[in-house]
Amino acid sequence: MKFKDYNFHPELQKGIEKMGLKRPTDIQYKSIPHILKGEDILAVAQTGTGKTAAFAIPILHQLQVYKQRARREDGVRCLVLTPTHELALQVADVFTTLGQHTTVRVLPLIGGVDQDPQIAALNKGIDVLVATPGRMFDLISQGHLRVDRVQTLVLDEADHMLDLGFIQDISDLHRKVPANRQTLFFSATINLRIKKMAYALINQKAIRIQISPKDPVSRNVDHYVTEVEMDDKRFFLERLVNSRPEDKILAFVRTKVRAERLVKAMERVGITALAIHSGKEQQERSQVLSAFKTGTVKLLVATDVSARGIDIPEVSCVVNYDLPEQAENYVHRVGRTGRGKARGQAISFCSPQEEKLLREAEGYIGKPIPVIKLDEDDYENTRLLSDESGLTLNDLLQEIEGLEDERRRKKKKKKGKS
Repeated sequence: MKFKDYNFHPELQKGIEKMGLKRPTDIQYKSIPHILKGEDILAVAQTGTGKTAAFAIPILHQLQVYKQRARREDGVRCLVLTPTHELALQVADVFTTLGQHTTVRVLPLIGGVDQDPQIAALNKGIDVLVATPGRMFDLISQGHLRVDRVQTLVLDEADHMLDLGFIQDISDLHRKVPANRQTLFFSATINLRIKKMAYALINQKAIRIQISPKDPVSRNVDHYVTEVEMDDKRFFLERLVNSRPEDKILAFVRTKVRAERLVKAMERVGITALAIHSGKEQQERSQVLSAFKTGTVKLLVATDVSARGIDIPEVSCVVNYDLPEQAENYVHRVGRTGRGKARGQAISFCSPQEEKLLREAEGYIGKPIPVIKLDEDDYENTRLLSDESGLTLNDLLQEIEGLEDERRRKKKKKKGKS
């Protein structure tokens, strides 16, 4: 079945065609009919399967038809709750692009930016609000946002919301939105905690949809692991980046501090890199993502919290510079490449201290990750040929002190604003 065979509003069909969507993915094919019927959904599907369009398309159709019939402004009709700023902006962009020929108005509502333009947009009338919990509750408490007319509530990346501790926020929202709403619950993984939260929100007769291939990693991704000492990882990332100068490479690290230190290490050897993590202001995070998406910068260093769920086009390679502490995050990381019909690579640098994490990741995906063996000469040459091989201990200490100074300046600046 093709999208043109669906009885969508003609203005929505134009947006679908402009996005180049021809046939629905599995999650779209199974979700769209039920959403159009107004049924609640609990949907579980791996990253990169087209979940956003699965709910955006039928919601846009319903709202466009409703607006033509009702011919009145009556508040936010659809509320999409997301765990991160970046995902909210991305989901709002999908709604806006698909609905560009409709009269449906979309607003991303995130913190870290001036709220006055957001309030002005709400006052003019918004149909679809894509929000993170913090700013949403701020504006509700200030009386600028009402959610008592929401017809459709969408929880996107619900498993990640649990990881970030948003369970109380979701519970509070549940009491504010109408009881007779439609609820769409989308998650990349499912476990007992997620089921408990889902069934507290959705109708007991909700449709359960699970797209679970035998291999949770996309078939378009070739993934490998190589054994590298923790202190030598930067040499191997340098080698990888220099061998693929035209490729977009996304490297995942464990902490904000390691992200900044890795960027500095790459800069010392002439490689331009940017970091994205929760310690950066929203404007800077948006600028970093924009530079990476457009290809201005080819190497992005990210933590799990900041990059989960983000759809960045043409990422050729994902590097697990640090192996994830939660096995399921291996799948989320690897899912940043090989999206759609494109092929991608995922390479993990595993130190002896991370062997347990590697085994857990392999257990989660249900198979061993192929190993790239490096002989001693190749390994040693990678270190010796690095432009950083002459770095002294004093150089590293000065770098660490510089990062600490920067952290203190940001903390002081943030305290001054509050």
